[in-house]
Formats: sequence, C-alpha cells, structure tokens
Amino acid sequence: MAEVVLSGLSKAFGATRALTDVSMTIPDGAFVVLLGPTGAGKTTTLRLIAGLDRPDAGDVRIGGASVLNDTPAMRDVAMVFQQYSLYPHLSVRENLAFPLRSPMIAMAEDQIAARVQDVAEVLRIPHKLDNKATALSGGEMQRVSIGRALVRQPRIYLMDEPLSSLDAKLRAELRVELKRIHSDLGATFLYVTHDQTEAMTMATHVGVLDSGRLVQFGTPRDIYENPVSTYVASRLGQPRIALLPADAFGPPASLGAPAGAAQIGLRPEHILQGEGRPATVHRLEHLGDQTRLHLHMGAHQIVTLADPHTRLSPGDTVAIRPLNPLWFDASGRRI
Repeated sequence: MAEVVLSGLSKAFGATRALTDVSMTIPDGAFVVLLGPTGAGKTTTLRLIAGLDRPDAGDVRIGGASVLNDTPAMRDVAMVFQQYSLYPHLSVRENLAFPLRSPMIAMAEDQIAARVQDVAEVLRIPHKLDNKATALSGGEMQRVSIGRALVRQPRIYLMDEPLSSLDAKLRAELRVELKRIHSDLGATFLYVTHDQTEAMTMATHVGVLDSGRLVQFGTPRDIYENPVSTYVASRLGQPRIALLPADAFGPPASLGAPAGAAQIGLRPEHILQGEGRPATVHRLEHLGDQTRLHLHMGAHQIVTLADPHTRLSPGDTVAIRPLNPLWFDASGRRI
C-alpha cells in the first residue's frame, strides 16, 4: 500500500473544465470516498491517478514519487468499474487469475492458485470458483469484479461507483463486505460515489467535489457536523438538511445567530419537538426503526424524525423550534 498525494490537479476536455486545482492526500491504508453529483469530477480524478488521462497541470505522487511519466501498468493501481467487466466465457477462477498472468506480473501457476483461493475466501465465493461468470447473480459478479482487483495487491484500489447497478439489498450487503475487506487487508481505497449513504458508512475520509473543485475534505462526522457550505451540508445526511430563511423562527438574534446569517440549516437533531412554532404534519414515512415526519411550517417544508411508534397522523399539529442549528450567509457559506 502507499500514500497518494494529488497536487494542484487540473483537467479540461475542450471547453469543459473537469477538475480545477484539486489537492488532496489519500493516507496509506485509508478508505477515501469522493462524493459529488454527476459531472463533479469524480471519475476524472480516478482516471488521472490510474494514468488513463494526463492532467493539464499538477502532479500525482504514489509512495512519494511522481507517476506522471509512468504508464498505467507501471503505476501498480487496480480499478473496479461500475459494470462488472468480466470475461463471460471464463470461469470465476479464470477471471480472478487473468490479471496475474499478465506480462507485468507473470506469477507462477501455483502462486496464482493460492492467491485466487485466498481472495475467493475473502469474498466468500470459494464455492463459485468453477462457475461460469454468466451463471452468477449480479452481486456475485460484482464480488468477482472486486476480486480481480484484490488479487493484484496493488498500491491503491480505485473504485468507480461499483455498487450503483445493484439493487438496494445487495448494495447494503456489499457495503458491509467492502468495509470488512478494507479492514482485513489494511488496503488503500479511493472510492467514487454520488450516494451519501456509502460515504457515511464506509469512508475514513470524504472529499466533496463541486464542479471540479474539492470544497471540503475530512472525516464523515466532521463534514456532517461542520460543513463549510450549504452545498456540502446538502450532500451528507438523511433526511436531507432543511435550509430555511434565517428569520423563519423569528429574529435570528433571538436564536443566537451570528452576524450576517441569511439561512438556517436544520438536521433532524437540530429540531426540538413539543415547543416553539406550530407545524402541520403533511406525511409520515414508517421505516421500521424510525419514522420520518414531513412537516409544513407555513411555506416551509421540514423533515425530521419521530418515535417509530408515534401516533401522529397527517393533519396533526406539532410545535417545533431550532436547537443548535447551522447558520449560513447569503452566498451559502457557513458562518
């Protein structure tokens, strides 16, 4: 494994700026998630590290050395794609062994067999080794795709939304598996997603991208609790943070708002029920371990949480007030 350092990376495709001056350190052994919507520059960042594209400016250093002049094969990185990228005519065993037979690695066959068996055990698919790839379920195919990267034992694993094509149940299962694999291997992962649940549950560090710029980098908890802007605050947290005018609950100063506050940000834990301004229950979502409460407070919509066994119904009135909310200025910057 190795530390990966990005310094001032910029990349344009014609008139489109994909990345602008991105600097970030991916610590050795970390599970870093790049989070952002489509077009934020996530995949471009992976491609620049892998050597599939060359930056217009900046540097990529792996293990302390620049790799800008190295070919993708020389960089010793492994990439997992959104689609499975398996050879359908080969068995699982042959798919896993294939990277180890490349001229760059050329591992001995007895070592290949041992490595494939070890990875199959890690992925919990040893009983599938002799199956054709086309005979697997979607979740099993994605495990094999991840396994093709794991057998390489590269310096860093690059993962481009590998779970996005799976159904919700499989995504939840493989999130747990990937975190377990990361913990067991002590490997360095750089994982791209637009799914904030994946970022919150798997990452040791999260980098939030906005239109090709890295706007915040830190632990999931730090970014959730201390977002630098409304954009970052909206990227993490379920239900989504409610952003209201600063005076929605009365004079901002009466709530301890700092000077210049134009918006108040309310996560579920920032809303105290039972006192304050009246809000009408519009809808309830019963999710088993929790109930989401959709409220209308005048023209404002707020989503908060209620007891799973709440007796509230649509049309009921609930009093709410802010409790240690987040404040933002008119441009959306945290204050």
